Amino acid sequence: MNFTITPLDKSLENKIQHKINLKTKPVGSLGILEKIALQIGLIQQTSVPSLNKPTILVFAGDHGIAEKGEVNPYPQVVTQQMVYNFLHGGAAINAFCNQHHIDLKIVDAGVNHDFDQIEGLIDAKIAYGTNNYENEPAMFRDECCKAIQTGASLVTEVYNDGCNIIGFGEMGIGNSSAAALLMSYFTKISIEECVGAGTGIQGDAKKKKQAVLQSVFQKYKPASANEALATFGGFEIAMITGAILRAAELKMTTLIDGFIVTAALLAANAMYENVLDYCIFAHTSNEQGHQKMLNFLEKKPLIHLGMRLGEGTGAAVAYPIITSAIAFLNNMASFEEASVNTSES
Repeated sequence: MNFTITPLDKSLENKIQHKINLKTKPVGSLGILEKIALQIGLIQQTSVPSLNKPTILVFAGDHGIAEKGEVNPYPQVVTQQMVYNFLHGGAAINAFCNQHHIDLKIVDAGVNHDFDQIEGLIDAKIAYGTNNYENEPAMFRDECCKAIQTGASLVTEVYNDGCNIIGFGEMGIGNSSAAALLMSYFTKISIEECVGAGTGIQGDAKKKKQAVLQSVFQKYKPASANEALATFGGFEIAMITGAILRAAELKMTTLIDGFIVTAALLAANAMYENVLDYCIFAHTSNEQGHQKMLNFLEKKPLIHLGMRLGEGTGAAVAYPIITSAIAFLNNMASFEEASVNTSES
């Protein structure tokens, strides 16, 4: 499918920056908040931006590589168990979304389990997990395209419901391995530097994970971003890729979470330029490769709290910072309004 993603329209940049500079503060004294306010103002093409119906979509999918347990300390069944936990409101992402009044939607992108149309779960299952990329590409090309399309369609639905700021999370045992493979493909950084602890793998187990993924990486030579996503990715990662692309096309502010979501962004960015204009990077994950991803994209995140949980938790925790940026832009007095004299005499 094709997307039309235009570069950020900067025609209002001087007007918005002037408004920021005239607030009752020294120029630049609100630091990153000023940059966020300007970016969102440009995305929305207004000097009085608003954050409407903030939403996080969590995509869940299983990975064929995880069935053998070579790269993951937790069994594949944990993916489905965590989906139930999301639906019952017991996960960290539930707590943070409730705290900050963020709408949370859970999507079955390709979990190896039948959920029987359980209430609250969006059934977008492509298949019961991906193929094991030790033996064959993770997805058939049409499956990957369908996943991208589905992620995009879900964002369109949220947008049509009034949302203009969106974040993405994921759940999938084995997906840090898929993300490491994608990271190495798009950044040209060695697999050894891309592979991290995932759900807690260490020592000899981590070395085995690196060796398995190095073998997988050498097995394939994808000729395009789409082919790389189909070869190494997961259904949840492909859906996030499509979701990021559609959000940019619709000129929504997009909160980028940690290692897995940034891997999806690497794919999206390789497919279409201008995507990054609409992204705010929420946090630095403690997963080894994430800082290197951010360096590759030349982006600085809002916070670094040592988190590496996934689920979209970094995006949810960073969201109040973004609300503060909009609050000062819209509600803080100017020098003239406050009758504050800025002259030296």
